[in-house]
Amino acid sequence: MEPFHLITTRIIEKMTEALIPLNINVYLDEDIGSGDITAAIIPETAQAYAEVITREAMVMCGQAWFNAVFAQLNSDVVINWLVVEGDDIAANTLLCTVQGQARTLLTGERTALNWIQLLSATATVAKAYADAVAGTGCKVLDTRKTIPGLRDAQKYAVACGGAYNHRIGLYDGVLIKENHIMAAGSITKAIQVARQLTAVPVEVEVENMAELTEALAAKPDRIMLDNFSLDDLRTAVALTAGKVELEASGNISLETIRVIAETGVDYISIGALTKHVTAVDLSMRVKVIPE
Repeated sequence: MEPFHLITTRIIEKMTEALIPLNINVYLDEDIGSGDITAAIIPETAQAYAEVITREAMVMCGQAWFNAVFAQLNSDVVINWLVVEGDDIAANTLLCTVQGQARTLLTGERTALNWIQLLSATATVAKAYADAVAGTGCKVLDTRKTIPGLRDAQKYAVACGGAYNHRIGLYDGVLIKENHIMAAGSITKAIQVARQLTAVPVEVEVENMAELTEALAAKPDRIMLDNFSLDDLRTAVALTAGKVELEASGNISLETIRVIAETGVDYISIGALTKHVTAVDLSMRVKVIPE
């Protein structure tokens, strides 16, 4: 059975192109409403030129969303990207130029920048964690702890930064956690029922070695080791001996992730990739072109 990240990456590739226009419609409507009354002070015929610059180092992500904002507002806007999606970008780098109707550039500026600020920030954080485990064979995974309404975009950004996707939602993978186990009656019973209900990957969360032993006997596709100590992680790796994928989770930071990866676990899931993101500092300076 394929791992979650291979399945979800393919789904996201199919979803993203179709969902970008939907994303943009929602967020332009949120910002513009009945009309941009500030941009209306600019003559309708005025043309403008703008430069987008990053004030800090980042991983470039979100160009398709940025492009879609202006395409939705005015198809005559011309955007020239000077960097490539997924590239490491130094501070004070010119990312792109934008040229077209001045009103359009002013109206679309905030929504367009919001997208690349958020997605580039997500990709940048993902790359930092992915780089921290480089050479260990361990993969960094995202979680469902995403900004509501932006899950597909943030998961795209995680992949853009070099980390991997866990399941997208509740429908494309089973993750049996403490409350599910209590409701089902036992780890064994929960896994058995899940196998009867669906063919998607089945993962179960365990909190101690006794639960790990029970889970291993029930043969899930993956076992999540929740807040295990380093010694217990090493013991779990030795006990399972490659019979099932192991995922470490819980209170993991950039300072601790390397040593956790070196225990031999296959995956480490990090909610902070998407939920603790601080937007990248970008600037878009607009200049009206003299007639």
